[in-house]
Amino acid sequence: MNAQDLRLRVQNLSIDFGGLKAVSDFSCELYHGELVGLIGPNGAGKTTVFNMLSGVYAPTSGEIEFRDSKGNTHLAGKLDPAKLNRIGIARTFQNIRLFSSLSVEDNIRIALHAGRIASPIDVLFRLRRFRADEERMVTQAEELLSLFRIEKKKYELARNLPYGEQRKLEIARALASNPCLLLLDEPAAGMNPQETEELMKLICFIRKEFHLTILLIEHDMRLVMGICERLMVLDYGRTIAAGLPEDIRKDPAVIKAYLGSEALVND
Repeated sequence: MNAQDLRLRVQNLSIDFGGLKAVSDFSCELYHGELVGLIGPNGAGKTTVFNMLSGVYAPTSGEIEFRDSKGNTHLAGKLDPAKLNRIGIARTFQNIRLFSSLSVEDNIRIALHAGRIASPIDVLFRLRRFRADEERMVTQAEELLSLFRIEKKKYELARNLPYGEQRKLEIARALASNPCLLLLDEPAAGMNPQETEELMKLICFIRKEFHLTILLIEHDMRLVMGICERLMVLDYGRTIAAGLPEDIRKDPAVIKAYLGSEALVND
């Protein structure tokens, strides 16, 4: 990989909770346009890694370097979630966190708010820049919802969407902040096989369409093995394997961690 294409470098990332080391010496590099999976048994520390990468948790030790779309490098481990979002890191959550009492469209518009150019004065007096902002956000929201095929439900409350469409809306909201690194935490959780198949195609499409680097956590091995170019495997907070999906599938340490799961061996 070209060093200029480096998007994220994580070095020896660790975090302790009351003496319990949840993640120990996690390191990785992600490059522009990659689609990489982070897998492991329940409780392995995967979501904890995501929480550190997205600013929810401050690492006990280690360093996170993030290169934004303009080529600027940031020490991401020292920034809060809002600042990380502004420089190009967006994420979804294992448990859907939509604004359930707002409309589908308003969920997207909230995410677009960070890109406003109107000043408080423009908003107060409804000046030209405010109106331009409003028109732009409506257009962008409609384009995103159309991309995810939920534009006809833009006025419905988010909580009234079927589960699979709520998952889509959460990803669409993440994309609305114009990220260059997207963290997907179990995007297929709760989906049926048909919905998962559609999600696989959608993830591949948005990576190409939005020029994204994607890191995802997922337990559905068919999805992981089907779309990820590289995999990293955590167990008890430590990396036990990293490499191509076909190599990870046969790795003895990985098979042992999954108790010989047929999902890894035979899928």
